[in-house]
Amino acid sequence: MTRPIAEAQQFYLTAPGPCPYLPGRQERKVFTQLAGPHSAPLNDILSQGGFRRSQTIAYRPACDRCAACVSVRVCADLFSPTRSMRRITQRNRDLVSDWRDNIATTDQYALFYRYLEERHSGGGMLQMTVLDYSLMVEDSHVETKLVEYRRRTADSATGRRGDGDLIACALTDVLADGLSMVYSFFDPEEKDRSLGTFIILDHIERAKRLGKPYVYLGYWVEGSRKMAYKSRFRPQERLTMRGWERFC
Repeated sequence: MTRPIAEAQQFYLTAPGPCPYLPGRQERKVFTQLAGPHSAPLNDILSQGGFRRSQTIAYRPACDRCAACVSVRVCADLFSPTRSMRRITQRNRDLVSDWRDNIATTDQYALFYRYLEERHSGGGMLQMTVLDYSLMVEDSHVETKLVEYRRRTADSATGRRGDGDLIACALTDVLADGLSMVYSFFDPEEKDRSLGTFIILDHIERAKRLGKPYVYLGYWVEGSRKMAYKSRFRPQERLTMRGWERFC
């Protein structure tokens, strides 16, 4: 089945544009559409080949004379948290996380917008309306979920979903071999929680429970400060010219 699916796809190349990670460089992307009955298996194949999904588009860098963007996936079944990571998990024990269908809500958008204002005030995403956010979440032809992180309430102890304040959220694709973290955001006022790290740790545990070996984190860029955190989650595999290679 793999060969016909891949051969049926058309791929396109974007024009050069400013690199968002390394100043003074240009980026290009190769991309294809994810639509129709074969979207899920195609997304699996492309994810294993270093592609990322954005709505109904799968893309990966195809830059001239640059290969700084490296696809990274955590080996969930072999992962053991560091002492500092265990402290972060303990710090967030008052949060309850739940799988949700990929349906956008107003409280998600409010949190998303506060996050962008604080963390990405100069970026184009700040112009996203509630409709744009809804498309980002719901426009998917693969198995996509939301993980919500809310404050624990009295009802949480009875096994009901958490209904406290929304603190963080992650848009996640469920692949055949793992979980792919598409986009995550959180309350920018909760700095002491290290929520970005906590969300990844939670996804690693979710992958383990699902029997899936990997958590895909997207691209790691050596020399980019905002991508440096990804190298802390080991063992991990990085996609090189020789295929996926283990880094412990």
